[in-house]
Amino acid sequence: MLIQLIGVGKLKEKYLVQGIQEYAKRLTPYIKFQVIEVADEKAPDTLSEAEVSIVKEREGERILAHVKESAHVIALAIGGQLWSSEELAAELDKLGTYGTSHVVFVIGGSHGLSDAVLRRAQQRLSFGRMTLPHQLMRLVLTEQIYRAVKINRGEPYHK
Repeated sequence: MLIQLIGVGKLKEKYLVQGIQEYAKRLTPYIKFQVIEVADEKAPDTLSEAEVSIVKEREGERILAHVKESAHVIALAIGGQLWSSEELAAELDKLGTYGTSHVVFVIGGSHGLSDAVLRRAQQRLSFGRMTLPHQLMRLVLTEQIYRAVKINRGEPYHK
């Protein structure tokens, strides 16, 4: 199975990069895992709604350029479904067995995801009603993918 995580912007914080690298290394024996970073749109801190829409569209185009037609896309969105770790594991297992062996998780930039990316996604996933920094969300999602793989294999999770 190939699982890709596409995120907007380059991670600069060393502790986040190291955390993602650690979980990616742990995933190596089980699945192919890739993190793809697309450039964020440079914009001032204060934008009109129209300008925010343009930023999201441009970032969305960069995201979609990396999504293969056969991939199953799961967009992280505040209004998405709430899954437990076990439900995420079951969904990945179901996709790998009956759906597709290529799953793409998408995390938008600070303004969220474009309508085009949300339309392309077969599912939307939320980690709760709280807003988390998109950089931190990459680490949390990578850890949850690792946890899901361990659950599906019936192996203990080593913290």
